[in-house]
Amino acid sequence: MSAHPAQDHRLPDVQERARVAPGSSHRDVALLPKAHLHLHFTGSMRHSTLVDLAAQRGVHLPDALVDDWPPRLHATDERGWFRFQRLYDIARSVLQTPDDLRRLLRETAEDEAAEGSGWLEIQVDPSGYAARFGGLTPTVELVLDAAREAAAVSGVGIGVVIAANRTRHPLDAKTLARLAVRYAGGGVVGFGLSNDERRGRAYDFEGAFRIAKRGGLLSNPHGGELLGPASVRECLENLDADRIGHGVRAVEDPRLLARLAERGVTLEVCPSSNVGLGVAATAADVPVRRLYEAGASIALGADDPLLFGSRLARQYDLVRTEQGFSDLELADLARQSIRASAAPPDVRARLLTGVDAWLNSSPAQGLA
Repeated sequence: MSAHPAQDHRLPDVQERARVAPGSSHRDVALLPKAHLHLHFTGSMRHSTLVDLAAQRGVHLPDALVDDWPPRLHATDERGWFRFQRLYDIARSVLQTPDDLRRLLRETAEDEAAEGSGWLEIQVDPSGYAARFGGLTPTVELVLDAAREAAAVSGVGIGVVIAANRTRHPLDAKTLARLAVRYAGGGVVGFGLSNDERRGRAYDFEGAFRIAKRGGLLSNPHGGELLGPASVRECLENLDADRIGHGVRAVEDPRLLARLAERGVTLEVCPSSNVGLGVAATAADVPVRRLYEAGASIALGADDPLLFGSRLARQYDLVRTEQGFSDLELADLARQSIRASAAPPDVRARLLTGVDAWLNSSPAQGLA
């Protein structure tokens, strides 16, 4: 798939009318149709499910995942990232049976539907589960089967992004890319690159992404979160990125930001995650407004609700309350997420029509 065309930020000529709750001047963002393009597999788990499965499987959870949840995180130094990764690994350890994975995806899809998401692209590194579920290929097939079941139950379309771990050898990434391509058209829609970007340069994984792109998959590596604009540039130039996970540090390089806008590369911006990991001090400091006004395509994401304590609709609420986004602009963000997705044309059309309906709805309809 080629990069998406640059988005036009000119908003439709729609009369803005309020809805949500009595006395509110805003529409309910949970009713705004949108696509969720940045969500990690284990990180999508409900907290209640984590606690329940841990009790069933005899897994001891630290206080940060029980009484002190959501945990206090700060990953801009290596010690902080190690703690974040340790908590993630503990959470992943409770997923021990195929039914656990099916439950996770079913509940995640139900939560997405409640958040207004009509299309979800969930990112998974099968290497983290392969030993427990019979190898890489059986793990991918289990995830895809569970995704199909979850989509059927929830009505939310689901695509899977196979992600390589940048802390592992690039040859492992090539193996995953070939596996991802095998299931292109069968539920896998993209190829990603995650984990601490300080421990693996994007250009080392160029070969794996070349395989994925030739196989028709979207390229959506992480970059520009814990490192600066150079990390984003590598994703753009070496990995031919269609989307970039986070990418917020591109705001520090106006020329790079202009190139991203020109090429239509979508930035998957996760406000709660950026604050939780110390990338930004507050939600007001996440540069969503600056990126948006520079013409960048943006898809808001929740990243890891299990560790950051909030899901997709909250990200829209944050940019509304902390950065002054109007309902017209929030609808534009929702459109950008839909257009940047790998959703089938009919799903895109339905969701885009729903965005217009959200803007046109009366307060009475919005409260129904």
